[in-house]
Amino acid sequence: MNEPFEPAWTTELAAPLRSIGVEFSDFVPAPNQLATDLYEVENEAFDRRGAVLDAMRTIAPWAGRTLLDLGCGTGYWFQHYAEAAELIGVEPDDRLLPAAKARATDVRVLRGSAEHIPLPDASVDVVHARFAYFFPPECDAGLAEVMRVLRPSGTLVVVDNDLRRGEFADLVVASPWAAAQGQAASTDEWWAAHGADRSEVMSDWTFETRADMEAVLRLELPADIVDPWLDDHRDRTSISYGYVLFAVDKEVTDKAESLVGQRLL
Repeated sequence: MNEPFEPAWTTELAAPLRSIGVEFSDFVPAPNQLATDLYEVENEAFDRRGAVLDAMRTIAPWAGRTLLDLGCGTGYWFQHYAEAAELIGVEPDDRLLPAAKARATDVRVLRGSAEHIPLPDASVDVVHARFAYFFPPECDAGLAEVMRVLRPSGTLVVVDNDLRRGEFADLVVASPWAAAQGQAASTDEWWAAHGADRSEVMSDWTFETRADMEAVLRLELPADIVDPWLDDHRDRTSISYGYVLFAVDKEVTDKAESLVGQRLL
């Protein structure tokens, strides 16, 4: 089980983090979920060019298939999944569920978490998890639960920070909060051991205003890390951002488990 990570956020943020999500021991809210005015700003700034979505679609097409958005938040990404035959959103934070349900009435939105997905076995084709739960190494229970709900030809696609490339990565690595993001090498090793394919996408965060960018960066990282960067880039409303995608096929996982079982016989 993941132990709650409590970086040096303000006292005002730390108390709410401990007071919610008690029904799901695997759920630790991110600070942007508490700053509701910035939550959508951050979503809108994410990869405006669509490079990450294009890569996800190439890895595991969802047209005509059942897609599960795991950790769907307010349902911002539902708009990109119109070609799915069925779209399901699962979110552990009950403060975000009303917005997700209101965003698209044709989407089934359920309360649950990575380790507690309220769906039957073999019921979905594609699972997406963006910056949600899968921060190795304490993820085996959630991975097993995702594999349970995937159909035999299904795929899990996880979007994570690339801690090796991009200006945002430089700031994260320099931050004392970086421990919560894990280490790039150990993360890669964990996913490789679980049969994942790894791909990189370079994109950016692009904000409508300078004020929005400053507010989001100061929410995500300590001021002593962010402020010097902002001072050196006074005319910017974007920051380069590298992403890593890990894809695990249900078929590959089943074969690996079968081989392990045969060796134990």
